[in-house]
Amino acid sequence: MGRGSVRPVDPAVPTRTLLRWSESLAAIARTGLGFTESLYERERFEEVLRVAADIRATLDGADEAEDAEGLVEEWLGQVGNGIPGYVTPKVAVGAAVGNDKGELLLIQRADSGVWLYPTGWCDVGYSAAEVVVKEVEEETGIEAEAVRLIAVLDGLRLGFTRVPLYSLVFYCRAVGGTLEPHPLECRDVGWFSPDSLPSPLVGYERWGEHVFAAINGERRDVLYDRVRQPMWRGTAETEPIESAPTAVERTEA
Repeated sequence: MGRGSVRPVDPAVPTRTLLRWSESLAAIARTGLGFTESLYERERFEEVLRVAADIRATLDGADEAEDAEGLVEEWLGQVGNGIPGYVTPKVAVGAAVGNDKGELLLIQRADSGVWLYPTGWCDVGYSAAEVVVKEVEEETGIEAEAVRLIAVLDGLRLGFTRVPLYSLVFYCRAVGGTLEPHPLECRDVGWFSPDSLPSPLVGYERWGEHVFAAINGERRDVLYDRVRQPMWRGTAETEPIESAPTAVERTEA
């Protein structure tokens, strides 16, 4: 097919891919607004923001015009000047906590009802490992010791969240405490073996084997999202390709 030829449009572009495009366009535009002093460029970047907002509003299934305009205003309010305005993914932590029975600690999220290991945003003033220990105890009542980093995952790619983020997943060892779900963040909490996992469990096909290998004492290289081929449209061989991401609240990791 020649360079000027028109290719058929694939109607089955995954929702998570469209979400990634929307967030990427918005990030490029906001970063541009943070650095440019040209009125012409500002107008162009604001137009890119509107296109990104239209994509996002369509995915959200809301009143497209009203929701898109509100999103544009929200994004414009986040624009900084210079380096502080360079938009990057947020950073979160995840805790793969194991016990002496080889079980994994999982929580059922209050916002969406899905199951996942304990997670949380990285707070200023804490190291990543300190945030992990703090989040586990706050969400589940279990006292944990962070043993080592086992994964760095892209939350958008895996459908963990609708907010661009990198999740630093630590293998942790339970050292005390009793199960007590956080009344606002968790519907339920429990210990689970590989043959008794709850449902729906987010992204297990990606991280499950790696996490239980750590719990069982096996040391592996850090798991991370492989480079896609082609990078912008392609899918890594190990990446799940479901058409829709799990609905997780925008403000949570």
